[in-house]
Amino acid sequence: ELSVRLLAVVVAVCGLALVAVFLLLFWKLCWVPWRNKAVCPSPAVAQSQENMADKLKDRGAISFLEAAVKISHTSPDIPAEVQMSMKDHLMRRTRIQRQTTEPASSTRHISFKRHLPRQMHVSSMDYGMDPPAVAEQPTSIGRIKPELYKQKSVDSEDPKKEAAKTCGKINFTLKYDYENETLTVRILRAFDLPAKDFCGSSDPYVKIYLLPDRKRKFQTRVHRKTLNPTFDESFHFPVPHEELTSRKLHLSVFDFDRFSRHDMIGEVILENLFEASDLSRETSIWKDIQYATTESVDLGEIMFSLCYLPTAGRLTLTVIKCRNLKAMDITGYSDPYVKVSLLCDGRRLKKKKTTIKKNTLNPTYNEAIIFDIPPENMDQVSLLISVMDYDRVGHNEIIGVCRVGVSAEGLGRDHWNEMLAYPRKPIAHWHPLVEV
Repeated sequence: ELSVRLLAVVVAVCGLALVAVFLLLFWKLCWVPWRNKAVCPSPAVAQSQENMADKLKDRGAISFLEAAVKISHTSPDIPAEVQMSMKDHLMRRTRIQRQTTEPASSTRHISFKRHLPRQMHVSSMDYGMDPPAVAEQPTSIGRIKPELYKQKSVDSEDPKKEAAKTCGKINFTLKYDYENETLTVRILRAFDLPAKDFCGSSDPYVKIYLLPDRKRKFQTRVHRKTLNPTFDESFHFPVPHEELTSRKLHLSVFDFDRFSRHDMIGEVILENLFEASDLSRETSIWKDIQYATTESVDLGEIMFSLCYLPTAGRLTLTVIKCRNLKAMDITGYSDPYVKVSLLCDGRRLKKKKTTIKKNTLNPTYNEAIIFDIPPENMDQVSLLISVMDYDRVGHNEIIGVCRVGVSAEGLGRDHWNEMLAYPRKPIAHWHPLVEV
């Protein structure tokens, strides 16, 4: 009986073990694949769920930004830079790109744009496009900036270079005789001239002009083998009193050479005679002799006006007159005319001319020259004004030139900027002519 009971217990335990194994196999084969299938959806369902998650994420970000912006209006803890960056980010995310069209260009400017270089962008600006992103520069506090040390002040110029510009000094006097209307120039002495000969000395003399008249000139005697000559010679220039303000005294110091061309030591130009002396009594004047290799020739002056109409894109240059031009013919006169060239990046686009005035050094024109230039190209062009001498037989010679524009120098740039500052108003100035 005991053995029967033990056998029954063993059979029961084995049955329970078989049932447990059967249940475990059933769970692995049926329940786990069904659960994975329910958890992992199809690709289409997964994509839709991902898109929905992104939308919810964007809405959450926008709502977060809106909340942050609302909070920043009242909360002083958020800096102003953070507020602006958050607003810009919000506007950039929600802004809709607008479609823009380029305005039609004027037919008068088609020929101008056709001559422009290919690399130049002459199309109108598209105001609907986003501005280019500017990289944020790091803070430069405490950092050395080399560009600040490249600028040199006037007081820190090298004294050796300053001394190389001058070639000694010259002493002279001026006096005007009101009764005879004569200006007396007395050359007294020169001091510390540079040596031009192999022996360490020079043979200096001085030429005297009263510009702009170069026909009448005087010359001192030559002093042999000295660097500190004493001239003590007087010269007389007949000139009306009302012309003294426009005259300039020009002294050229030369070294005499018997067998070759005379070497120029330097020159002195005294532009305003009344600044140095009242001319009623003889006054001694000392001037530094400026280094020069050739005599600076006064080519004359030209007066013209500039006027620009921004709405029409029209530039008008009116050539008024010239004065004291250089004589180019053997008769002592010239046959001048004015040629105006429109330049862009060193390339000549158009040129126009005035009429020719015969046998004169002071012509009057009063002729207008018009160029059609779009407003967006005004900072890319310049004008080259050339005064020419007409020659029937040979080539026409250039008397002198001047240039106006943003890239010009001195008066040419100032005249151009003044024209742009006062549109629709003619601005006139005298311009000195220079060599090409």
